Formats: sequence, C-alpha cells, structure tokens
Amino acid sequence: MIEVEHLSKIYGSTTAIEDVHFSVSAGEIIGFLGPNGAGKTTTMRILAGYIPASSGTAKIAGYDVHQQSMEVRKRIGYLPENPPLYLDLTVESFLHFVAKIKGISAGERSQKVQNAIARCQLKDKSRTIIRKLSKGYRQRVGIAQAIVHEPPVIILDEPTVGLDPRQIIEVRHLIKSLAGEHTIILSTHILPEVSMTCDRVTIINRGKVVTSDTPINLMEQLQGNSGYEVEVEGNLDSILPLLSQITGVSQVKVIQSEIVKPNRNVLQIVCRANSEPGKEIAATIVNQGLGLYQMRYTRPSLEDVFLELTTEDLMVASDEENTTMNN
Repeated sequence: MIEVEHLSKIYGSTTAIEDVHFSVSAGEIIGFLGPNGAGKTTTMRILAGYIPASSGTAKIAGYDVHQQSMEVRKRIGYLPENPPLYLDLTVESFLHFVAKIKGISAGERSQKVQNAIARCQLKDKSRTIIRKLSKGYRQRVGIAQAIVHEPPVIILDEPTVGLDPRQIIEVRHLIKSLAGEHTIILSTHILPEVSMTCDRVTIINRGKVVTSDTPINLMEQLQGNSGYEVEVEGNLDSILPLLSQITGVSQVKVIQSEIVKPNRNVLQIVCRANSEPGKEIAATIVNQGLGLYQMRYTRPSLEDVFLELTTEDLMVASDEENTTMNN
C-alpha cells in the first residue's frame, strides 16, 4: 500500500533525510520511530504531498506521490503534529466543511461525517465549539478530519504529543481500532506507543533508516542481554565471583538504586542467549548466607533496541566529526 524507495530531502546544505526506504502492507500499522530531528516529520510531509522530495520515489496505493499528487491525496488522511482545526466552528460543522473540500458528494456527506464522529467518540461533543475542547478531544477531531472521506491510508504525525496519560491511552485505542480497514503510518518518539499500537517498526536516525521489523523480532535481536535483577542483603565480596562462574552468566554488576534499604544492593546479572540459570543464581546467594529479597527476570525492551541503534549511530557520527575537525 505504501512503497518508499531511496527518498531524500535536502534543504540547502542540510540533509533532512537520506536514502529512506520502507514499505507498508494493506491494513498494517507501522510505527515510524526516531528521536527528535531524525527526519520523521519530513518523511510524513513528503508522503502527504505537502513538500516534494529532492530524490527518490514514494507511492501510495500504486500512485506516485509527486507525479500523481491529486490521486494520492484522494486516498490519504493526514494529521500533522498540530491538528489543522478551525477553532470557531463546532465539531460537526467543521467536519462537514472538511468533507466538502475533500470532494464527498452532498448526498453522502452527512452519513460520512456521522461515521467519523462515531468512530472518534465525538458524539457528545459534536455541537461543541472546537475552541472549548480539551487537547485530547481536539486530537480526536484531528483524526476525524483525516478519516472522514474513508481513505485507505492514514498518516499520523506525533498524534499523542502533549496529551496526558489518560488521553494518550484513549487516542491509542482509537488508532488501534482503525487497523485493518486502513493502512496507518504513525510517527512518534514515544516507545510504549509503538509497542502497544504498531505491527511493525521502522527506526530512523539522523535522516537514515537503521532497521525495520516487528517489535518482537527487534527485541529478540538483543536476547543475549536478558538476565536477572536481584536484591540482596549482605557482603558482596564473596558472592560476585561465584555468580560470574555460573554456567550461562556473562556479566554481573552492582547497579545504583535509591529505593533499597541500607546494607542491601541490587545486582544486574546478564545471561547468554538461550540460558536461564535463575535456579543456580538463587541457590548460590542463599548458600552464601546472603538475604535474597527480590529476583526478577529481565529481557530487552523496545527502548533497549532503540537506544542501542540510535546511540551507536550518534557515537559514529561524533567520531567522524572529531576526525574532520582534527584534520
């Protein structure tokens, strides 16, 4: 449904995105993930026909975004980071206006507006002036204007930015409910939003795509960083070497924690892939006379994947800049 190949955008001497490539299947939700300034919004704007690319191609539903812009616009719903709302209109009158400019016939307009209101749970607010709505409800109106013409593709740029935790959950559920009937590309830097909402993740950093896969597969790539966090009481001098010698344990270190009581420590025990020496770890601690107060299995999260991919890239970039300056 969405095909992006070798997409680049250059502003003067600044490269916003470079050789970006990814695809999205019909009915799929893909999370476009990256730190601030990574190139997410630039890519969204190119897909929406808001700005042209410097090079490369992007197709939506088989139509080229640049060469067949009007055909693409008929098939997308776009929510920029700041929702394009007319604050002095009511929700219903605004959606009627949007439906009209998007070419919905007069005979279908009312039904499609009511459908969008229902899907975005705006029925109780349909006659409320948008200016009087909370930010969470304004985001709902923004999504409603994006789906009122029932497009096959929806492009959402940071749809939960600035919302409180409850509003984030509500908007997340709304986006999830649109899956299947719509193909959705969702840009964000909020990691829980991606793991709870998206089928696949494309991570972009410094204008380049660094990986693309399902959240589960990405986390499995770091499976060797799984292990245990253990809260123990007593002298650690004798226990640390013994824990390091257990089969399957690759690293043992003491981590800082402000919530543990005096004379207690938290140990982070990293295990090799496909090993679970938890029983041996617990037995060793108890046999050495230490108090074992808590032990939990830990595994890599999407945040760990994100930090490893983007931090490594930034370190390489920093080294290159330093080399250039020294030369």
